Amino acid sequence: MNCGESEVLLHALIDGELDAGHARDVEAHVAACPGCGEKLAAFRTMHDVMSAAPLKEAAPSHLRDRIEALMTTSPSRVVSIREFMRPTRRSFFGGFAIGSVVSAAVAATLVLTVIRRDQEQTIAEEVISAHIRSLQAGHLMDVETSDRHTVKPWFNGRVDVAPPVVDLTAESFTLLGGRLDYIDSEPVAAIVYQRRKHVINLFVAQHLGARHTRTLANSIQGYNVRHWSQDGLDLWAVSDIVGDELDEFVQKIAIALRQPSRAS
Repeated sequence: MNCGESEVLLHALIDGELDAGHARDVEAHVAACPGCGEKLAAFRTMHDVMSAAPLKEAAPSHLRDRIEALMTTSPSRVVSIREFMRPTRRSFFGGFAIGSVVSAAVAATLVLTVIRRDQEQTIAEEVISAHIRSLQAGHLMDVETSDRHTVKPWFNGRVDVAPPVVDLTAESFTLLGGRLDYIDSEPVAAIVYQRRKHVINLFVAQHLGARHTRTLANSIQGYNVRHWSQDGLDLWAVSDIVGDELDEFVQKIAIALRQPSRAS
């Protein structure tokens, strides 16, 4: 036995945890090795000091009185702490089942959250693609007019929703017209606006991604995207104008939706 092996077993020797064979080997090494002998002596001294030290804390008298008072109550009301803490087969498997259900619920929530975010990102990218396609010559509008009373009925029978068509020309968002577009293989209404030389596409459908009562902002490929849900509609606004101006546009559309006479 070498010094490294002996040092590992010194504490076990002091605590009486070695079998006879290992104890004999350690003792033989210590007897022949002054260095290990000194370590064993130091460990034994430390062990004796700690064993003799008054490390036990006595319970306060008031706590002792309370326990004694409980012990003198009716036997029918006394519950053994050991019995109370002992797990039963039912409690063990019940706790295991509850823990499993909670863990599964948390995992499912995380998975659904990730899936929703992925779907949201996919829809946002398709919205951007549809916007870019519309900027190609001859693709921007199917019905070209600033008359909202002409644009809105044009969508009848082409999409499953009655898209809000709001005239915001007086507020520097000029209505240009509308077109039929497709996002996520679903037909959607695209209402087209312009601010200065920037085109704004407002896509309207029954369901494009998760429902959101608050506006979600995003920026993809240099385009700003805003998504929100209102009055049973999913709305996506996209443009290359600065985010603050697109937020202003979204706010005005949302206000108009709360005033049906303006969104008809």
